[in-house]
Amino acid sequence: MASELISNLDSTTFDSTIKESAVPVLVDFWATWCGPCKQLGPVLDQLATEMSSSVKICKVDVDTNRNLAMQLGVTSIPALFLFKNGQVVDKMVGARPKGDIAAFIKKHS
Repeated sequence: MASELISNLDSTTFDSTIKESAVPVLVDFWATWCGPCKQLGPVLDQLATEMSSSVKICKVDVDTNRNLAMQLGVTSIPALFLFKNGQVVDKMVGARPKGDIAAFIKKHS
């Protein structure tokens, strides 16, 4: 089960969520049919709980939000984009271990 701390974004909520956040925002571009995306889900759930004071974690389904994926140049999923002050500061592609993603977040916190 997905964490209640993870928000699902779409074209109507994406910009305001990214721009209004007081902490960095990690956005996971994913799809229901993507095996590595499914592997990453529980890791993001854990990080959402453990790092709730330093990062907001959100998800964007690329099948229902193709325009957002195209706007950011997402060509492979899962793709993790880290936003700070409304701007992309870093990205990583592929399922990674929890420690790698935590370090990725901490690098920009």
